[in-house]
Amino acid sequence: TTPWNIRRGGVQMADDWMGAKLALYIGDEIAVLQRDETPGLLWAGAWDLPGGGREDVDADALDCALRETREELSLIIPRSAVIWGRRYVNSIGRGTWFFVGTVPAAVANDITLGDEGQRWALMPQGVFLASACVVPQFKDRRTDYLEGVESMTPTERPPAK
Repeated sequence: TTPWNIRRGGVQMADDWMGAKLALYIGDEIAVLQRDETPGLLWAGAWDLPGGGREDVDADALDCALRETREELSLIIPRSAVIWGRRYVNSIGRGTWFFVGTVPAAVANDITLGDEGQRWALMPQGVFLASACVVPQFKDRRTDYLEGVESMTPTERPPAK
């Protein structure tokens, strides 16, 4: 799948998607939520990224990721803070989106946990990539982001993290 880079003008997001996640860098760390321990919940107790399922058929995937970030962390993130995204196909053949965004470290002062998850944290990217407690597919998607950034020209690249 070709990455969607917002700084390069983006591409049309396909309508066939069921959810979206946002790897949100707050300063140099990634905002994560520890999933609830609900029986039957996929990846119960694991560290997750803000995001979730599609609710509004007229919203695009980025709208979904930003809405979920507002609901889960009480943060209103502008679309302009999102610097990269790519559509993936999950294990049941449905589309999901993974976005990367950056905001200043001071934004952490505005976080309040919503009604999902046990707690939130800011996690250094090395810990995130090495942790056995992170939802596993996000590590590969984070690597895809890094490889996508390396293929951009210097003027297209987002700030280094």
